[in-house]
Amino acid sequence: MTICLIARQLGVTGLLQNTKVNIRDRALTSSASNSLNRSVAWLRAAGEPTRLRLLVLMEGVDLNVSDLMSILGQSQPRISRHLKLLVEAGLAERSQEGAWAYFRTVDRGPARIFLSAILDGLNRDDHVLAVDNEKLQAVRDSRSRRAADYFADNADQWNRIRSLHVAEADVEAEMLNLGIGHAPKTMLDLGTGTGRILELFAPHVERGLGLDVSHDMLAVARSALAAANLPQMQVRFGDVYHLERGETYDLVVLHQVLHFLDDPALALREARRQLAAEGRLLIVDFAPHDFEFLREDHAHLRLGISDDQLSRWLDQVDMEIIESRTLAPSGETENAVTVALWLIGHKAG
Repeated sequence: MTICLIARQLGVTGLLQNTKVNIRDRALTSSASNSLNRSVAWLRAAGEPTRLRLLVLMEGVDLNVSDLMSILGQSQPRISRHLKLLVEAGLAERSQEGAWAYFRTVDRGPARIFLSAILDGLNRDDHVLAVDNEKLQAVRDSRSRRAADYFADNADQWNRIRSLHVAEADVEAEMLNLGIGHAPKTMLDLGTGTGRILELFAPHVERGLGLDVSHDMLAVARSALAAANLPQMQVRFGDVYHLERGETYDLVVLHQVLHFLDDPALALREARRQLAAEGRLLIVDFAPHDFEFLREDHAHLRLGISDDQLSRWLDQVDMEIIESRTLAPSGETENAVTVALWLIGHKAG
């Protein structure tokens, strides 16, 4: 017998209905209580002068404890304690990068709505906040100088590789043609390097994340994204072989990465796990070539990637090529490498 039939036979239908209502009311009350407690926790976390200043400083900017100590003039234990409270409350995020940890305000969800309401109402001309901002700009300027120095030190080898293939503007235009066809809202750039691909797609997505294992390159990328005023695009330390589970993305990009890897199939498996159900993987790399100096001088483990080779790796991870393009250098260039682009999705069925 069903519960309702038993209730009717026993003459307790009204009691059962009242019980259902009470259960529903308790669930609603519990939900409201949880929301209220969460809001109170946010207010407590933000309702302290130093922590409020920290939230303003970390709005769309990655900062470490040393940065914040220099800006606020406070001790490491005090800054760390305040940051711990903000992270525990869910108003700030912490990402580990080698020996350093970087912090910034959350950029999505109910906590983001709460923060926007609080921070947007502040008077940025307030003397304390204005001084904080001046010191923050000094920190960002210092980062830009360090990034420029690193870029200059390595410019020769990068320029030599760029000279081998078709103009980057042409490659980037083709990347956009392939990458934004399914109107992605979020993107993940694996092996982000200078962050250039994040800059390229910034006008076309709501939010992007770039991962790299090079601390120097992450510094370059952070500086470039800050200079371009792109707070919605972030970079983090991350290994293409060991990606954290969690959020999925509408577009995942591997730009000039596969030829460095000794296990591309593993990297593709990790990339697949980051894709949304209807997401797309965009791979850009060199087509097969015979320029041994790239292996000897620039750590290229593979002299280009062929369609057949890529298809074999994709078969292992249940993905397939949807569309592909090649861009060959024009003219009679002695050292000429063709660039290949592949748009990839989950196998149908």
